Amino acid sequence: MKITYPVPAETTTVFVVVTERTPTELSSIVPWRMGRPHRRAAMEVLGTPRLELDAFRAAQSPWRRMDLDGDEIRRQVRRARHHIVVSSTAPVAAQPEAAQIARAAARGVAEAYHGTIVDPLTRTVLAHCPECPGERQEFRLDDDWLGWTSEIDETAACPPVDPAAAGLCPYPPVKSRGLRRFGLPEIMLDGAACAHGLCAVDILRTVADRLLTGHLDWITGHPGAPSRTIGGHLRIGEADFAVFSGSPDLDGEPFRVRLTRDAAARSCLRVGPPDGFDGAPGDRPCRAAGLLAA
Repeated sequence: MKITYPVPAETTTVFVVVTERTPTELSSIVPWRMGRPHRRAAMEVLGTPRLELDAFRAAQSPWRRMDLDGDEIRRQVRRARHHIVVSSTAPVAAQPEAAQIARAAARGVAEAYHGTIVDPLTRTVLAHCPECPGERQEFRLDDDWLGWTSEIDETAACPPVDPAAAGLCPYPPVKSRGLRRFGLPEIMLDGAACAHGLCAVDILRTVADRLLTGHLDWITGHPGAPSRTIGGHLRIGEADFAVFSGSPDLDGEPFRVRLTRDAAARSCLRVGPPDGFDGAPGDRPCRAAGLLAA
């Protein structure tokens, strides 16, 4: 079975630097205050849609009411005096370099104005400090490019963990944030037991990394293609989890996840256990979880 998903012609990446200092002469910051791996490339695209810088008083900023994780950062964004917005709109074939250049520029701005970098797509703060390493030249998804969220109903009651999987409590769906900036659909994992939340996140990140690696390799040879067709199964082994810190119990064996079209949402892909799998989420949470790509 094959699965086809649409690939956009271009994507936009945005980083918002919130600061108390008044921004002046941003052109003297970018590219001169950027790390060397991306400085020359930034110089070539600065002032084009590939790399634009805009400064706003926070009260007039279009990013003042970003949907972010955490009350403290939301307050910081709304109470800051200034927002400096670094954006990049580029063909998907230019990824991930275009996004890396934009983030490197945001790091330079944050260092110059003692600001905090916010990624609206992942809804998180980007770790940055003057002594920290700058934007790396090589691309790794686990380098703060991927976020995730789960909507937990704190009022819901959860039954005791049942090894036999009777009356199993489902873990809330875990949704990725960040893949669409590279032209790949976001994915959502559901069907895991509530006792295996960490495993669900590990599976989400590992599948995202596998899908994105193949996606970026394919785009290199097919720039401008409106869609991509992939196989309906993805084989996951312990080596795939080495990219991230998690190490779920795979019993030393690889497993497969199955991709199908989601009947309720035609623009989505559904990923679940392979045909013939008879395990329950409580028995093998890493093998029985389902994924939904939206």
